Amino acid sequence: MKRRIVVSIVFLLALLLCAGLIGFNFFRDQKIKEFFAGMQPPPQVVSAAKVEAKTWSPGIRALGTAKAANGVELAVEAAGIVKQVNFKPNQRIEQDALLVQIDDSIDRADLQDVGAAVKLGEASFDRAKTLTARGYGTEASYDEVVARLATARSRQSRIQAVINQKALKAPFSGVIGIPRVDVGQYVQPGTVVATFQDLQSMKVDFTIPEQVASNIKLGQQVRLGVTEGNFIFSGHVVGKDPRVDPKTRLVSVQAIVEENKDGAILPGQFLHVEAILPPEPNVITVPQTAVITSLYGDYVYTIEQEEKAGKQVDVVKQVFVKTGRRRGGVVEILSGITPGQQVVASGQNKLQAGATVKINNTIDVTKFDATKFANGQ
Repeated sequence: MKRRIVVSIVFLLALLLCAGLIGFNFFRDQKIKEFFAGMQPPPQVVSAAKVEAKTWSPGIRALGTAKAANGVELAVEAAGIVKQVNFKPNQRIEQDALLVQIDDSIDRADLQDVGAAVKLGEASFDRAKTLTARGYGTEASYDEVVARLATARSRQSRIQAVINQKALKAPFSGVIGIPRVDVGQYVQPGTVVATFQDLQSMKVDFTIPEQVASNIKLGQQVRLGVTEGNFIFSGHVVGKDPRVDPKTRLVSVQAIVEENKDGAILPGQFLHVEAILPPEPNVITVPQTAVITSLYGDYVYTIEQEEKAGKQVDVVKQVFVKTGRRRGGVVEILSGITPGQQVVASGQNKLQAGATVKINNTIDVTKFDATKFANGQ
């Protein structure tokens, strides 16, 4: 009997212990759930930028090729043996300086012979003229003397022209390249001696789409650079083709850089070109880093103040926008947001609509230079 009572008491105590444990676990889980339900996630740290209406400086960008305003491949006009080469590579040459002399000794001997014939013809002409004036000479003899003198002078001019052809001179002032002929070498007419370039001013040929060709005018300012976005040279448009290439649908344009300091631009060099257009006022812009591209379109996170738990906090909202042109780290906004609003400029990868944020503009992403970053600077 007593044993049965003891067993019942033990069973009852075990049952009460189990019930207590179950109740405690239920109470604990409920409190934990209530704690986390009332707990707000910490605000995400982002940088912000203000939506501004700025004056936009538009431009037409293209790729071009430089060439010297005066640049030629120097070639000889007459055949013969090279007697002198009077230049060194990369030497600065003044206009009319003698560069290459081809042996002209035979031509100069012929010139002396013809010179003597000219002098004799001039003397004969003076005598014939005097005799004819006094009535002692005939018209036929006078005409014969005049013809002989003209023939002698013509031969003299021809030989002098051949001598001049064998003396290759600089057609303008510039920098000469590597010599391609040597002393003692026999050359034919048209043999290239060296490249000769005036590096003081450079022409740049580039093409633009036919849709914007009407925006390019003679005298229009252009900016040029070796790398994209780094336009350190300036020039102006000097020519535009009056037709569109039917194969490429492009229009050829030529600009000139008047001052090529230190020969920084070389003939044949690849250049980035931007033709400057008139400025446009009140264009809405945001940093390019603020715009996110998705399958549904471009959007930004705007920052607005809301009251949560009795406090004013910054909350982000997802707003789809229509973008336009891009330039210098900013993008044009055609619709979706208005000037004065704030948008998230960096840190969007941690956000979702309705999240609270904390603004930290220690690093100004609007001044981030993507060109320097790409070059490892």
